[in-house]
Amino acid sequence: MTGPVRTRYAPSPTGDPHIGNIRSALFSWAFARAQGGQFILRIEDTDRNRLVETSVEAIMESLRWLGIDWDEGPDVGGPHAPYFQSERLPLYQKMAQTLIDEGKAYRCFCTAERLDLMRAAQAAAKKPPGYDGLCRALPHAAAEARAASERFVVRFAMKREGATTLHDLVRGDVVFENALQDDFVMLKSDGYPTYHLGVVVDDTDMEITHAIRGDEWISSAPKHIQLYEALGWDPPQWAHLPLILGPDHKKLSKRSGDTAVLDYRAKGYLPEALCSFLALLGWSLDASTSVVTREELAEKFSLERVVPNPAVFDIERLDFLNGHYIRAMSEDGWVDTIATWADAGLPPHIPRPIDRGILSAAAPLLRERITRLDEIAPSIEFLFGFEAPEYLPELLTEKIGGGHEHATQVLDAALLALDSLGGDGWDVEAIKAAVFGLEPLLGAKPRKFVPVLYVAIMAKPAGIPLFESMAILGRERTLQRLRTARAKAG
Repeated sequence: MTGPVRTRYAPSPTGDPHIGNIRSALFSWAFARAQGGQFILRIEDTDRNRLVETSVEAIMESLRWLGIDWDEGPDVGGPHAPYFQSERLPLYQKMAQTLIDEGKAYRCFCTAERLDLMRAAQAAAKKPPGYDGLCRALPHAAAEARAASERFVVRFAMKREGATTLHDLVRGDVVFENALQDDFVMLKSDGYPTYHLGVVVDDTDMEITHAIRGDEWISSAPKHIQLYEALGWDPPQWAHLPLILGPDHKKLSKRSGDTAVLDYRAKGYLPEALCSFLALLGWSLDASTSVVTREELAEKFSLERVVPNPAVFDIERLDFLNGHYIRAMSEDGWVDTIATWADAGLPPHIPRPIDRGILSAAAPLLRERITRLDEIAPSIEFLFGFEAPEYLPELLTEKIGGGHEHATQVLDAALLALDSLGGDGWDVEAIKAAVFGLEPLLGAKPRKFVPVLYVAIMAKPAGIPLFESMAILGRERTLQRLRTARAKAG
């Protein structure tokens, strides 16, 4: 092929795009950008029964959030418009009629009931499933006559002898025996194309040079190759991406991570982290790079570095990358991020706008200790209000292995030690010294009494740094929370 590289992302709007699907978009985009080519967004909305009205906007929003832009598509237009398949039906119908006229496709009048019986008989005989070719033998004139009054689909007449070879840029040559292929439906009875006809016609019309897609489409490759041959068109170069497996090395599912991309945004993952994570699922920049930016991907991505072996979805790896990008934020950017997530996540009784001074003071405490942005609001809720959030008295003893008597001893000792600190001496170092000074008095290591103080201050036995939190709260609020906890424990 000559001319610039042109790749596409052609999702079906049957729901929000998931991880595996969006990785294909990322790789297609990165390859086009690295080659100085164009990236096209096309919506394959021919499955009318499964169409979800909000899906197109979710697709675009997912791409925009990840920083994946497109040169042609439904919203920006382009020389190959329209970019919705439902608006291109005459083109597919024309190609189907051409293939019928040339004897390379035929009308099939088999009912759903007959096809069900055929499949059941094949299963009983332990034969591979597939259309038996009944209508392939119909004379052209007879089929024309029946088409005037009967519903039909159009099937492509696959070759029955020899083999079809897929030349794949990731896997090398993959050979398919034609005897194992069946005559697939290319045009449905409602006049809409199936994926097979639609993708071949549109990739040709839109001058796609490289079709980068998931490996679940490998089995469809012989259909597409033979369609290209029948139409006399040159196919694009294919690259089938490796399967993504869950941590259990089974097919990725919603439970193991294959959820909608926008769900990851809602959980507080940064687009930079998810982009880097997806990029390294089946591709690598080199033997040592473990974090890759979107800019590096757009500059250095190559299909030669894509591996055919399955990639494993590791949520801990994604969490690590998210933490990496959180810590890489500027101070002002981090405080702005905290403000956004605090405003969205804190209870409505906390006054708005959120106190910027408290957020700025909490910012360095949060940066090293949270993995996702949705952890921000629960981590700092206790900093607002005079008393701590509500909690059950049993929480005071949960982590210390002692009863309420031990908890009351801890709280009494802490009240005495911290009450002795004057307002001028209320700082992190003084608070820390006072609390650690309780160790000989209580005859216990800090891990046996500090959780009690965490619960008193934050309403939970662990959280952001305790002494810094007490300093932010101030002397009076801290002492009052210890008194309240003492009453609960008693």
